[in-house]
Amino acid sequence: MKAIAQHEYGGPDVLVPAALPDPVAPPDGVVVRVHAAGVNPVDWKIREGYLDPIFPTHFPLVPGWDVAGVVESVGPGVPEHAVGDRVVGYVRNDHVQHGTYAERVVARPRHLAPAPERIDLADAAGLPLAGLTALQGLRRVGVGQGDRVVVHGAAGGVGAFAVQLARILGAQVWGTASEANHDFLRELGATPLTYGEGLSSRLHEATGGRLDAAYDAIGTDEAFTTSTTLLADPARLVTVTDPAKAGEVGASYWFVRPDREGLTELSTLVDEGRLQVPVAERLPLDEAAQAHRRSQDGHVRGKLVLTVDEG
Repeated sequence: MKAIAQHEYGGPDVLVPAALPDPVAPPDGVVVRVHAAGVNPVDWKIREGYLDPIFPTHFPLVPGWDVAGVVESVGPGVPEHAVGDRVVGYVRNDHVQHGTYAERVVARPRHLAPAPERIDLADAAGLPLAGLTALQGLRRVGVGQGDRVVVHGAAGGVGAFAVQLARILGAQVWGTASEANHDFLRELGATPLTYGEGLSSRLHEATGGRLDAAYDAIGTDEAFTTSTTLLADPARLVTVTDPAKAGEVGASYWFVRPDREGLTELSTLVDEGRLQVPVAERLPLDEAAQAHRRSQDGHVRGKLVLTVDEG
């Protein structure tokens, strides 16, 4: 099969086309024919070797944890899926090697959920990791009806989902982003605030000096400082970026987990028209290196996805 792989740690140019053996469905898993793979910041962090201390890594390494596609073969111990099922998945294992930047990938039932019918598979590939990160983080700090919530980095992939899901959970939401993204945040249901110098004062004025919870998807000192100043309980600040910094201020840290039920819930929300999957750009699989450059630059509105040639 065709894939994008790396044989060493390094910059985007270590990502090269590769011809690899087709995977076989294990007894407790399926093979998914990949239509598209989502691109996430964790992908370039793995490429650089930053996650090597916490995830055993094996080369050649095919990046990617997000997938949307069709089940091609099914192991005998998998009653949850049948050949031809349209699925989305957060295909993360406890080691890193066989990712989703490929024509086929092996997944377990815990990784997968039915793909939304309302959108095509290319857009659906932007849902799993970022959507689950947002949903699980908000639930980690108990966001619910009537809460006043700020989302830092609200125009990025995770932040855009966090804004929408906090609204669905019944919260009033402020989101920090550059001014160029303010209309985008309004469309998602947030009151926008410009990040940078003076954010603490702007947030204090906008919220009347009270927040119930905060979601940090960006990891800046400013996000931590402005949030903890206005929260009665700093543990209701959840960050998905920096566990050490979270520990210093008594905040909560969250690392996304595979979650079939949560992913099914997100897919249902998309089909109900209540949740958008904001895809900034689709690139062909061969342009994975360019997608990593864009992701690493840190100014993507929404999600990047790689489309896979089915020929």
